[in-house]
Amino acid sequence: MNQIAATVAKAFASQYSTTPVMYFSPGRINLIGEHVDYNDGFVLPAAINKGMYYAIAPNQTNQINFYAADFDEHFSIEISEVKKSVGWRNYVLSVVNEFILLHKNIAGFDCVFGGDIPIGSGMSSSAAVEGGLAFALNDLFKTGLNRKDLALLCQRAEHNFPNVHCGIMDMYANLLGKMGQVILLDCRIVEHEYFPLPLDGFCIVMINSKVQHSLASGEYNIRRQRCEAGMKILATAGVKSFRDVGIAEVLEACKTQMETAVYNCCKYVIEEIARTKKAVQLLAVNDLHAFGKLMYATHKGLSKLYEVSCPELDFLVAFAADTNYVAGSRLMGGGFGGCSINIVPKEAAALFIEAVSIAYFEKFAIQPEAYILEISNGVERL
Repeated sequence: MNQIAATVAKAFASQYSTTPVMYFSPGRINLIGEHVDYNDGFVLPAAINKGMYYAIAPNQTNQINFYAADFDEHFSIEISEVKKSVGWRNYVLSVVNEFILLHKNIAGFDCVFGGDIPIGSGMSSSAAVEGGLAFALNDLFKTGLNRKDLALLCQRAEHNFPNVHCGIMDMYANLLGKMGQVILLDCRIVEHEYFPLPLDGFCIVMINSKVQHSLASGEYNIRRQRCEAGMKILATAGVKSFRDVGIAEVLEACKTQMETAVYNCCKYVIEEIARTKKAVQLLAVNDLHAFGKLMYATHKGLSKLYEVSCPELDFLVAFAADTNYVAGSRLMGGGFGGCSINIVPKEAAALFIEAVSIAYFEKFAIQPEAYILEISNGVERL
């Protein structure tokens, strides 16, 4: 048991008399396919070896007791009184609420959770919180849901109490991840394929800008609304999806009917869907350098068209590009802060982390955090 899991287990033992089961719920990266999971696109995520650890035990009552170790906060409520709350409570309560809405027989339980995903880093701490709890409740109370069912449940949960209208990607990667593999997820039909990630001398380095973002602040939902507004106009020209053949030409024909921000968002989504399809072909022939060029192109689109970057992330990606050895780099996640994801030669990883950290601190007086990540399995009982 690693140190975080041991800390969670110790916290549980100090507060509750029940005997818990331990679970690990991973965060996720997304190599390419950003902001297209809610636009009928394809994404290429993977679960990672950073995440949330849960200790949970049924307590033979109708009360649920939470302790969020990272915040040192307690919260208890009767199951019959579960309703919208604030902060982290909304994420766990909304998961419980989805089981209730499905008429699943959930009883009282004690729960402690904590982890090592930086909040607001773009590695999807919220999906790790939701997925870990959903998997554990399904396991402990034998509710009979499969992993895909649980991913969809967690997506509904994030839409409900937290009011973040996210796509399915984060939850899907959290629950269906496989060690050493990426998931090509078709977000329109919610079906997937696994592809080996042949890093061959490269590694995945995340640089946390330490600039915090909040998807619930409304910016995420604004981008989604722009895409929906664009699709309404495109629909008048016979388009049904951002994946339709010839949609780029239709978009240009409809450009004068759209606000600039709406047009730019649509243009980005169409180009990103094409990039993701191309990226899988490049992985199949083990061309990481060409794959990396697509990552740089994605960042440019996220920054200039979708407008979800920030000066700090633009600096990190530009620094990576200027090294001439980082194969690919881009912002990852919702944007407005968080991390850059970089594909770096293993022998240059330490050099890159040191150099970018020094340059970033000189520019912004912020000390970034760096992580070398491994691809892991989805949520599992320990």
